[in-house]
Amino acid sequence: MPADHAHDIHSPTWDPAQYLRHSGHRARPFTDLLARIPALPARPPGDAPRIADLGCGPGNVTALLADRWPTARITGYDNAPEMLDRATVEHAGPTPGGGLLDFVRADARTWTPQEPFDLIVSNATFQWVPGHTGRFADWIAALRPGGTFAFQVPGNFSAPSHRLMRALAHAPRWRDRLGDVLRHEDAVREPAAYLEELTGLGCTADVWETTYLHLLHGQDPVLDWVKGTGLRPVLTVLADDPEARDAFLDEYRTALREAYPAGAHGTPFPFRRIFAVATKEA
Repeated sequence: MPADHAHDIHSPTWDPAQYLRHSGHRARPFTDLLARIPALPARPPGDAPRIADLGCGPGNVTALLADRWPTARITGYDNAPEMLDRATVEHAGPTPGGGLLDFVRADARTWTPQEPFDLIVSNATFQWVPGHTGRFADWIAALRPGGTFAFQVPGNFSAPSHRLMRALAHAPRWRDRLGDVLRHEDAVREPAAYLEELTGLGCTADVWETTYLHLLHGQDPVLDWVKGTGLRPVLTVLADDPEARDAFLDEYRTALREAYPAGAHGTPFPFRRIFAVATKEA
């Protein structure tokens, strides 16, 4: 993220290793999204499909696109240098099917395609992009006829994990430093709103939601999960004050233990997600 936005909720500092600690659970929604994406438009022989992954993170799910479309030229876009470095080292280069995978720095708030794409996909990114539906028209305009725009976003901002985070950030001890950091209220839209937006742009849209019941393991696993994603803005603001950071985490940890008690086989963690697959008229 740009340095001048270092303490913006939409520009937190990322830790790829922490993010990937729950990579199996985090990748599941993307594979479910991928399964609903239709065949890409037919291309002349030797003309590879063109795919963009907007908000690619560490690239682990971007690589799954090459499994589905082995000959495609796939570019992952992200504006977190920590994530791009990890993605480039571990995934960039020719793919086994003869395609190519690369990674480029770009901000979804301003990214405008400079070439036509067959598929623009995004996995758990738009909650960091204020007013993201306002960008849909530009992205869909860049699709070839018959191309697809597909994404999934978390729909769990009313869950205890996030309600408790917000309540603590607004408590007297923290509100001066953290009161404006967690702007969850309009982070994502409801499924019906996405359906209306996408069909209004001339697409055939398939929109749905799923609540996953992840069974997490280890000590304080819900805290460990949110350290990789939703808690990043708080950790970014408190990064220069380890004592305050640890004090906040201690309070939050206690609240999470009560909200998500461990069971005999792990800690159940319900997680709602919203999906959309929009296909442009051929």
